[in-house]
Amino acid sequence: MAMRIPAIFLALTVHEYAHARAASAMGDPTARLQGRMTLNPLSHIDPMGFLCLLLAGFGWAKPVPINPYFFPNPRRGMMWSSAAGPVANLAAAGMCAVLFRLVGSSGELLGGLLAVGIFYNVALALFNLLPVHPLDGSHVLKGMLSPQAAIALSRYDRVLMYGLFGVILLDALFNTNLMGRLLMGPVLEIFRFLGGREALLALARMFRGS
Repeated sequence: MAMRIPAIFLALTVHEYAHARAASAMGDPTARLQGRMTLNPLSHIDPMGFLCLLLAGFGWAKPVPINPYFFPNPRRGMMWSSAAGPVANLAAAGMCAVLFRLVGSSGELLGGLLAVGIFYNVALALFNLLPVHPLDGSHVLKGMLSPQAAIALSRYDRVLMYGLFGVILLDALFNTNLMGRLLMGPVLEIFRFLGGREALLALARMFRGS
């Protein structure tokens, strides 16, 4: 299990740094002024989200503070700054996959670490793209809808948030694997596309050995 921690730190840090960087680029200095535009993982780790990611494969980091009123277009600014996290994770997964294909077969440990890097980056990206408040997918969806439709959807934010936490709680307490059944198939398909069969075998070895 300890061998997976560096990959989790990488995925969470890349995700939150991308949010902060995108928001800053579009005019919002909030995250930068609060020290969140950094690649130091300790600035981004949420203990509960970290444990969920380590144990269940799906989790979250400490949210980056974003003030949409600094953006020229608040709705679109929130959409793009929210999308930046999952996009950065998919880019990081792609980089890990390229490195795996170059060097993965030369060392079991290095290949395993890269395979785990692919997995956690893809898993974090897809989990956060769920269109459920407060995940990134909720802000992305609202930015794509008309203002009226986005306002109507926002009325269900609290219900959807409680539903999400309920699913996570059921998974944690009763091992229902509801989130895994929803997301693991797409995660593994993207993983297989990026890393191939050898990366999948390396991932299986890393999880069996944890």
